[in-house]
Amino acid sequence: MKVFQVITLWLIFCQPSFAEKLFLFDIQKQPADQALISFAKQTNKTIVFSYELTKNYQTNTLQGYYSFNQALRKLLRNTGLIANLENNQLSITANRSLLAASSTNNTDLSSAPTNSPSSKIKGNHQFHHQIEKIAIVGSRDIARSIQELPVPVDILSHQSLQSTGEFEVGKMLQSIAPSFNFASSSISDGTDVLKPATLRGLGPDQTLILVNGKRRHYASLLHINTSVGRGTAGADLNTIPLSAIKRIEILRDGATAQYGSDAIAGVINIILKDSANSGNFHSTIGQYQQGDGNTLDISLNKGVNIQDKGFINTTINLLKHQATDRSGLHGSCQYQDCLKLENGDYLTQNPKEITANRKTFSIGDPAYQQLSLAYNANYSLTSGELYSFAIYSKRSNHSYAFFRHNGNKLANPVLQDDVAVRPEGYLPYIQSDIKDVSFNLGFKTEIDNHTTFDISFTQGKNTIDYQTKDSLNASYANLLNIQGILTPDQIRSQIPQSAKAYDLSLSLQTFNIDLQRIYEYFSLSLGVEIRNDKYQVTPGEKYSYYDYDGQESNPYFDINALGGIQGFPGISAMSSVNESRQVNSLYVELNSELNESITIDGALRYDNYNDFGGTTNIKFAANWRMNDSVTFRSSISTGFRAPSMQQLYFNNISTQFIIDDNEHFSAEQIGTFRNDSYLASLIGIPKLTEEQSTNFTLGSVFTFTDKFSVTLDYYAIDIDDRIVISNKLGSGLSPALSEILQQNHVDKAQVFLNGVNTKTRGLDLIATWKTPIFNGYFDVTFAGNITDTAVSERYAPNSTVLNALSIEQVFSEQDISIIEEWQPQNRLSVNSTYLKNNWSWHVNINRYGEYTITDGGKQTYGAEILTDIRVEHQFNRQVSWYVGVNNLFNVTPDKNTIANSHAGTIIDNQGNEIVSSSGVFKYSRRSAPFGFNGSYLYLGLNYHFE
Repeated sequence: MKVFQVITLWLIFCQPSFAEKLFLFDIQKQPADQALISFAKQTNKTIVFSYELTKNYQTNTLQGYYSFNQALRKLLRNTGLIANLENNQLSITANRSLLAASSTNNTDLSSAPTNSPSSKIKGNHQFHHQIEKIAIVGSRDIARSIQELPVPVDILSHQSLQSTGEFEVGKMLQSIAPSFNFASSSISDGTDVLKPATLRGLGPDQTLILVNGKRRHYASLLHINTSVGRGTAGADLNTIPLSAIKRIEILRDGATAQYGSDAIAGVINIILKDSANSGNFHSTIGQYQQGDGNTLDISLNKGVNIQDKGFINTTINLLKHQATDRSGLHGSCQYQDCLKLENGDYLTQNPKEITANRKTFSIGDPAYQQLSLAYNANYSLTSGELYSFAIYSKRSNHSYAFFRHNGNKLANPVLQDDVAVRPEGYLPYIQSDIKDVSFNLGFKTEIDNHTTFDISFTQGKNTIDYQTKDSLNASYANLLNIQGILTPDQIRSQIPQSAKAYDLSLSLQTFNIDLQRIYEYFSLSLGVEIRNDKYQVTPGEKYSYYDYDGQESNPYFDINALGGIQGFPGISAMSSVNESRQVNSLYVELNSELNESITIDGALRYDNYNDFGGTTNIKFAANWRMNDSVTFRSSISTGFRAPSMQQLYFNNISTQFIIDDNEHFSAEQIGTFRNDSYLASLIGIPKLTEEQSTNFTLGSVFTFTDKFSVTLDYYAIDIDDRIVISNKLGSGLSPALSEILQQNHVDKAQVFLNGVNTKTRGLDLIATWKTPIFNGYFDVTFAGNITDTAVSERYAPNSTVLNALSIEQVFSEQDISIIEEWQPQNRLSVNSTYLKNNWSWHVNINRYGEYTITDGGKQTYGAEILTDIRVEHQFNRQVSWYVGVNNLFNVTPDKNTIANSHAGTIIDNQGNEIVSSSGVFKYSRRSAPFGFNGSYLYLGLNYHFE
């Protein structure tokens, strides 16, 4: 006779029960095992039942608002199953006589515990050792830090993400997960529209992203400008619409031995919705206090039952966001003939200067429009189940570069009529079109009662197409002017003002085979993974990169204007890339319960890369439940991060505006050269190898009551051979370097190398309190993070060129500051919710600690506190509406005092002040942890499909 399997469904930090609380249910008629799983998820309760028993029964349809007791009775009525409460444990059993059900209906089942560990389950001893535990997280609250795991995990439900009022997934995570940062920057090329997402203060490429437990591809962008994450490439979280997300799990621990490269800081796992019938229509509009940044967010999500054997859950989302602008006035002279006075002010008699536009820059959020599609599907076959999911996103972005004024002869040449090509100057903008698509197909089956087999294939691709618009190639204008074939007016009307710069593409194919076997006292998992990375850079139009007057030996070229289209130059065919890499991996994981109090986990993984070789990593973790109130957990592991394809192969020449020692802005042509380039070999840059890390965590969970709990985790992360981008190496360091720079028409070069070791230490604290109060329900979560990263060593390879330089020349003070100081070293958040009747009130308070920017000078930005409020009303079973304000008190970072541009005061002959400005950058454009847009007001509507 086949033994029973008992499945325990549990949720940590669930809402405490009280008799009048209503839950919204959406459960179709289906086998009882699946219905009970849905019931546990939607009520956040613990239920013990026999899988073999319940799968043979059909439940009733359950839709709408019910109390816990009412819902369970309705679900099981006349099914042959009954609910029992015995020894404070809720369980489901068969009732051969339906008359017995009436006696059960008088029991208050909602008083059953919500977080009973498996060791407390009471059942038939003949199948006690067959208990299988399934963690289901889907609380309406911010459920966190699952207590029985040996490592810290945050669980962020769809509802908690939505209640932040943010419209980007990255910002949602930042609002409620203090260990997560999502810094903004301005006029930083592609980084403006694809922000770096970091965990525990490390790099964007040191956090692994999964979707439904499957590795997700990274974005094709490489952050090469001066911003958080400089020299790294990460995933684009904003390509996944919130309306498709069921929950997000954040593993705050190194997990390379389990998941492979990149999982040094942790893992973010995005779980897609899997409802088979219900759906939701969602619409939100919002605007910043200053009247810009208008946002429209419309989404539709719907699940469809497939012949009672499966489901497909689909999502469509449209998001439109207008630009914001927090720039200061242009205080410097835009035309010639300004006279500098003794006090530093400027005097002008030029009518054009007097009437010139002083709002020349656009500094803030870029405008964008995004369309996203997603599905998640599952279908039961005779021998197992088929599953699949896909996500498609297309986002069109519009971001700005530096303004080129009339008097900038290198970027805006003067024609034969002594007037610049663009007489009033011009503000180039970058049109970037980002397409992101991923697809997964898998099959899972049970070989026997104790063994499962899972095979899957996942493919993802991210492409970015760049065009530079409202600009010009100054060298081409200069060439036309010298040739004299066209008149100045003809040049102005005919010169191209846009060009295709280049395209980026990064794809990932992953093939997985997983086998899991459950034994009496432990479980064993084995796996094989085969990955293929492919990276491509497609060159742009000749006009986007070519230096026309620099190629001519003409004595009339008294000014060598800048080559390439201004603002965002293109890439030539010489810098095109088409490279691939294969990775083969083997891994094994062991999970064992030594007794009722101690659980240990172990993992071992071997990865072999066809470019740098193989690496083996290991992890041990343990959980000790000392008593019902106190649990200790710890882990130690080794890890690695392979060089990204962009770090290995990206080539680019871009115009970057640099602050010199006198705090003056100057434009420089900066070349980024691939690791195997001639320049890199010339100066002795070795082949990139993997970063190597050691992680240690030690934490505790204190469950004081069923309403109040606290978790505290210490972590230490040491990373050796960290891959960084060098300082900008200029001419004069060596004759050979000067020659190669001149050949490539660049002022300076930067390369990637394994160059620094870092040490990161930190603490995570999470406290949750939930209680009925004033005929309602109050839930508050306090979360804090302290992170300190220090560069413990920096070194240059043994080469003839770099060894002759000081280490400060190879890695500048700014390079080290980006790693150590550009993100807040501490974060605190208080997220509270009060529910009463059909109303809910949310108040979220976030404190961002100090951070320091080195950019010419050095400035420390003070800690700031942001307050968000939201009120929501459930109008009826289907309809709810809400209104909220993020950053209620219009808090912004400290005003910028370093690295400003176009500051000054201009007066006319009568002493009238034309303009007086401290510069166009009111706030630091390099790093702004919570941005600088100010208050954001929004309102929205939800319609629930039953």
